[in-house]
Amino acid sequence: MKIAIANDHSAVEMKQVIREHVEAKGYEVIDFGTNSGESCDYPLYGEKVGRAVVSGEADYGIAICGTGIGIGIAAGKVKGVRVCTCSEPYSARLSRMHNNTNVLTFGARVVGTEMAKMIVDEWLDNTYEGGRHERRVAQLRDIENR
Repeated sequence: MKIAIANDHSAVEMKQVIREHVEAKGYEVIDFGTNSGESCDYPLYGEKVGRAVVSGEADYGIAICGTGIGIGIAAGKVKGVRVCTCSEPYSARLSRMHNNTNVLTFGARVVGTEMAKMIVDEWLDNTYEGGRHERRVAQLRDIENR
């Protein structure tokens, strides 16, 4: 399974920690940058992750900026992306189980590395339940297609 990962300048170190953590779990990681602490524009990196997921280049995506919000908004603009911005593991787990999210975002300035690992683990270790949730996920797709 392939995970697309990207970040802005505020999350270079966090991305490296998460990349190593995800690789240790057996996932292949496709890194879309940045690897520089020089100021850059988070929308470019959120879009790269979103497009990689929607195109099938990656199965899922993780994008990190200062809060996780901006990069998540950017990724969510890509048709077919269902993004979740999480600061704790419970929401990450339920976003996979109930909303079939395919891009996870969080903030390097909001959560520490150990919390980020827990968020990633809950998100990657859970799967979409379908069933009663499918009607609502289908409604999300309908909104996107209008």
